[in-house]
Amino acid sequence: MKSKNKTLENGVRLVTIPMKDHPTVTVLVMTEAGSINEAEDKHGIAHFLEHMAMKGGEKYKTPYDVSSTLDSVGASSNAFTGQEYTGYYAKGNPKHFSTLFDVISDIYLKARVDEEELSKEKGVIIEEINMYKDTPRIYVQDLFYRAVYGDQPAGRHPLGTKETVSALTREDFISFLKKHYVAENTIVVVAGKFDSKKVEKEVKEKYGKMPRIKRPGRPRVLEGQSEPKFLVESRKTDQLHVNLGVRALKASDKKVPVLLVLNSVLSGGMSGRLFQKLREEMGVCYYIKSIADLNRRHGVLSIVTGIDPKRFGEVIDVIMGELKLLREELVGEKELKKAKEHLIGKMSLDLESSDSVAEFFVEQEILTGTQKTPQEVTKEIRAVTAKDIKKLACGIFTNERLAASVVGSNPDTKTLKKKLSF
Repeated sequence: MKSKNKTLENGVRLVTIPMKDHPTVTVLVMTEAGSINEAEDKHGIAHFLEHMAMKGGEKYKTPYDVSSTLDSVGASSNAFTGQEYTGYYAKGNPKHFSTLFDVISDIYLKARVDEEELSKEKGVIIEEINMYKDTPRIYVQDLFYRAVYGDQPAGRHPLGTKETVSALTREDFISFLKKHYVAENTIVVVAGKFDSKKVEKEVKEKYGKMPRIKRPGRPRVLEGQSEPKFLVESRKTDQLHVNLGVRALKASDKKVPVLLVLNSVLSGGMSGRLFQKLREEMGVCYYIKSIADLNRRHGVLSIVTGIDPKRFGEVIDVIMGELKLLREELVGEKELKKAKEHLIGKMSLDLESSDSVAEFFVEQEILTGTQKTPQEVTKEIRAVTAKDIKKLACGIFTNERLAASVVGSNPDTKTLKKKLSF
């Protein structure tokens, strides 16, 4: 499985991943612009624009036109926004490639941002914000990023706030489109079964006309910290939801394979250390997982769980103990092999569908500027040693990188402050 790359004269990039016998094809169009590109008073505009683009362009003018056209060929479609990018995709039968490509290209290149639809969608976005805030298991992760990065784009949730979303105007969206949805920011990805010549012809016809406008500079991420940070929010809940972690690596760091294996040791399925210790041995939680979230200029490794408030201090001790253990002792050969194979196997499962393959390659392009094959990634993972893990753990598990967030009934701030230390 390899990607083929071509750049049009105006800077638009085409990435194709042929999957000869696959039953589907995915068309994914991405812009290298997300919430990290937002001004403070326009917080949430990248995600909101994603919603508005899906409501129609020049040819498919209404939400019904978009959905009914895709439904008529049995396609699935969606859009997503992160800190570094925004994407729009459709997946369906290869014989309907032209329809999928036409719809996605129309909403990307010709988004109408209808005034009436904009007014209605503000209510939808605000309810989405309410939904996330009303879900402590998710909101505690949002709070963690605020604890780590503070009041800068890296510390803000892509959804924005009710205040900033309510204040956005059509002119704000048009300005964001003109500034960020430009040729040099645009990547067209086609994965699955397709005719390469036809794909190149249609991409050139649709995207070759985009004017070559220089994309804006990418914002810096400020990372100053001298001691552990934490944020807590008290609200009436049966559980305390805890997110504890560290500032880790950016996506292009050569040590990323080591971090991924380390993460797999901690949380590689139900046999990972955290699940075994906290759920199977202690019975203190229903869910427990660690997450490596890596971006272009920054990244975190965090552990999230929901627990009985009475056992809060005990759980913090255990999590901190597991992190300290990785600094102090080498991971055993058998456990190391299991962690690697779990990681590799999960990647293989994730790459069963053409849309996942498209995302696999384009995320690498955006976040690292490279496109490694699954085989190359596998080779890097298998090369990780126990000494590599211990060395990385010593480098990232420090008080200068440590942070936590807690959401629930009367979080014990004193206990957290006392125990949050290496």
